[in-house]
Order: sequence, then C-alpha cells, then structure tokens
Amino acid sequence: MTTQQIQPVFILSEGSQRTTGRSAQRANIMAAKAVAETVRTTLGPKGMDKMLVDSLGDVVITNDGVTILQEMSIEHPAAKMIVEVAKAQEDEVGDGTTTAVVLAGELLKQAENLIDREIHPTVIARGYRLAADKSQEILNQIAEPVAEADIQTLRKIATTAMTGKGAEKAKESLSKISVDAVKAVMEKENGHLLIDTDNIKIEKKVGGRVEDSELIQGIVLDKEKVHPAMPRTVKGAKVALLDAAVEIKNTEIETKIQVSDPAQMQAFIDMEERMLREKVEKIAASGANVVFCQKGIDDMAQHFMSKKGIYASRRVSKSDMEKLARATGGKIVTNLNDLSRDDLGFAGIVEELKVGDENMTYVRECKNPKSVTILIRGGTEHVVDEIKRAMEDSLGDIAAALKVGKVVAGAGASEVELAKGLRKFSESLSGREQLAVNAFAEAIEIIPRTLAENSGLDPIDIMTELKAAHDTNRKWTGIDVFTGKIIDAWKDGVIEPLKIKTQAVSSASEVAVMILRIDDVIASAGKKGGPEGGMPGGMGGMGGRDMDM
Repeated sequence: MTTQQIQPVFILSEGSQRTTGRSAQRANIMAAKAVAETVRTTLGPKGMDKMLVDSLGDVVITNDGVTILQEMSIEHPAAKMIVEVAKAQEDEVGDGTTTAVVLAGELLKQAENLIDREIHPTVIARGYRLAADKSQEILNQIAEPVAEADIQTLRKIATTAMTGKGAEKAKESLSKISVDAVKAVMEKENGHLLIDTDNIKIEKKVGGRVEDSELIQGIVLDKEKVHPAMPRTVKGAKVALLDAAVEIKNTEIETKIQVSDPAQMQAFIDMEERMLREKVEKIAASGANVVFCQKGIDDMAQHFMSKKGIYASRRVSKSDMEKLARATGGKIVTNLNDLSRDDLGFAGIVEELKVGDENMTYVRECKNPKSVTILIRGGTEHVVDEIKRAMEDSLGDIAAALKVGKVVAGAGASEVELAKGLRKFSESLSGREQLAVNAFAEAIEIIPRTLAENSGLDPIDIMTELKAAHDTNRKWTGIDVFTGKIIDAWKDGVIEPLKIKTQAVSSASEVAVMILRIDDVIASAGKKGGPEGGMPGGMGGMGGRDMDM
C-alpha cells in the first residue's frame, strides 16, 4: 500500500516572515516599551537630555520627546505607531509628547501582565476604552477655568512648560514674551477664540544671552536692504507687499533680436531703463516708502528706488509675506499696475540692524499687529535650538489653555487624582473589564512615579504620600522634584492646560488598543529575496542616529 504525501501549500512569497499569536503580541509590546523607555528619562524638570548624532556628525541635544523620536529613524512598525502618538500630541497641543509616549508604553506593559493571566486582549481593549472615556470625564470635572484676562495663570503655564528645558534660567522673561505673543495674535469670531501660533514667527540668532531674547510687535526678516544707498531707517513706513518682480520679464518663447545699428542697441537699453523707471514711479506714486518683494528686483530698479528714498528687500518667502500682511495690515499685490494707497500697510519704523554677524530687517511698531516675532538669542547653536523648542512648547500650552478654557495642576497631581477616580469607577464594573480599568489606573501613575525616579527620589515613598494626600481630597497635591517633598502644585504655580492630559490619554489608549489587537504580523519579502522591513523581536533597528544616553 502506497502512502500518499501531502504537498505543502505556500501562501506567502519566499523569504516572507510571519509571527503569530502570543509571540507577535510580545514582539510588538516589547518594541513599544523600548521606545517609551528611551524617552522616559527626559520627563520632568529633572529629566536628562539626549545627544543624537547622525552619520554626518550633526548633533542635536534635546529632551523634547517628539524631536528625539523623529531624529532616531525608528523602523519597527509597532514602534512607529508609538512615534505617531508623539506626532499627534505635538500637532494637537505642541507639548506633552513624552507624557503621551511613556503612558502608551506603560499601558502595554500593564496589558502584558493581564495577558499572562490568560485575559483575552479584546477584553483588555474593551476595559481600556471604558477607562479612556471615563478619564476624559474625570479630567474635565477636576479642571479649573482660565480666562484670557488671567495673565498670572497664563504666565505660570508658560513657566511650567519651560521648566526642565534650556530656557529655564530665563523662564520669567521668556514666559512674559510667550503670553504677550499669544495675546497679540489672538482673535475672536462669533464669541470663539481663534489662536494660530503659526502667526508667531520665531527667529533665532546665535550671540548674546538668552535674556536678550525679545518680542517684536511686527516682523523680523533675515533679509537686508538691496542697495547700500537706500535709507537704513524709515519712520512712519508705508509698506508695499509685492508678489511681482520689479524687473523686465523674460519672454516665455525664444526670441531673437537683430541689431544692425549701435543706435538701435542704445534704444533697446533706453527702453528697458524706461520700463524699470515706470515700475518704480508706480510704486512711489502709491506713497510707498518701503517695499518687500517676493520675487527679484533689478539692479537698475534698485538704483531708482534708492534715489527716491525707498527701502526695499527682495526674495522674501511666501510665509513671511503673509505674516507681513497680517502685521502691517497691507495687501499682497500681484500686479504693479493695481498697486494703490489702499493696499499699503503701516509700520512705525522699518530699519536694518546688525544682529550677530548678519543684517536683519526689523518691521516694528505696527498698529495692532496680528503677526509678531520672537527673536531668540543664545550662546551657541544648540542652546538657541533648545530655547526655540521650549518656546514652541510654551506657546502651544498657552494657546491650548485659552482655546479649551480649562487647566489642571502639574507635578503629577492630576494623574494621581485621575487614577483615584478610575479605581472608584472600576468598582462599578463586573467581569474582567474591572481588571483592565485597574491596570489603566496603574499605568496613569507612571507619570508621577517617573517624575520621582528622574529626581532621584524613592517612588514608593512618594506615591504612598501622594495617595494619602489625595484620599483626604487634596486634589492638587503633587511632587516638588527640587525638594523631594509633596506640595500643593496649584499654589506653587505648576499649571498645565487640560488639553495636554486629555490628548495624551486619548492618543496613548488608542494606540495601546490597536497594538493589543494585533495577533499576526506578516513581513513581505523584498525584491531581492530578503524581508523588506524585517520583523525582529526587539526594536527592528533604530538606525539613522546613534544615541549617547
């Protein structure tokens, strides 16, 4: 009797890799936890910085979560999902990226413990969703209102955002700059606040001290006047914004000019000169004494402008032109023939100043500017870059606080209060979801625990003290990382926008649930037979930059 051999069935191309079941979940959770651990040591005022060095030797020194993760060129697909959490937090709020990533990593760590206890991932996912929804409700209940007139609270929000970053030593002056900048660009429409932080231009220049950073009620351009004979300073500036070249335009098609007489050549040159003179006359006739041009300005036109005492800069970027329009109240004109007095913007003074080793154009003293500039100074390129990142965080925090109109205390206070509320909520549940909600509450406490660890404190002692204080309804009790004692974070001015917390909980729980539900990972083979991305059990390579941790 012959035994019939069963031919194996191949459904994947040769070289593909497949990980299924528990091993796929473990690999994904391990990758996500590794990303969270990378940025965890940067959390809080006493968090450490990371030095990121790329293959060209360029160095970035920062403790900004999203910057670290973007510079690391992470390849593992599950780890990339955690990076997306940081990006979402950055886009939505501008701060709290490390909090969101650390929370996502801890949620997965807690979920792994539940999986080991034979609790199905879909049950954990359901419990996490219930906990995330309840978290939004609890956070909104404990939050305090904030209004645009409450300058002191807004200053405290800015100071909290900068603490622990390179801007800390000058946080008093920088927080005032942040609040003033946001209030300048803030607009009201149908009773709603509109704040676009893109209207706050951050210009950085190496040299001077951090304390020399200033807010300009107008725009600073990294441009100089185009002709040395032009005035260096123009007071009572009437600004023309041109999206049209002040030069003779080349024809679209190829043309040939035959000249048989030198007089014809001279007539041709005279015609060009006359056309340029007419263009400058049109600008002068509108009353403009300052011109910012998005395109080129011919050398001859520059000469005519300087004769008329007009200050001009060329090749100004589109984004800067839009900011100039918002700051001066002018209109961007695309056709010189349409330029009129009504299109001009106004600035109290336009001047060229030497900052460091470069000339820059200051457009200041604008009437009610809706676009302003923060000029950041610092001793080195790395310092200036880190101050800029801290500034962006504080601007995002102030804007988020004003848009939502609610704030909470920092220093781990809101997380401990949230965990307390979630544990109480879990008592109303039956079944295994109760375990998942408790695990969620445990994960939330990673934030105050990490703050304590990064400050060299004993996390067990600190957490015990915090929980005892919160049990006596002292909801804003947090950690003073500098003294190692527990404090009333609200009274001590450690205040953060509610949006940071709600967005971090929302993003972290969503990505944790998504990763938990994956039980099969299939990596397609590359064209040369090897796996294209590979599916290693750990990080799958974090090439691009080396890390000095």
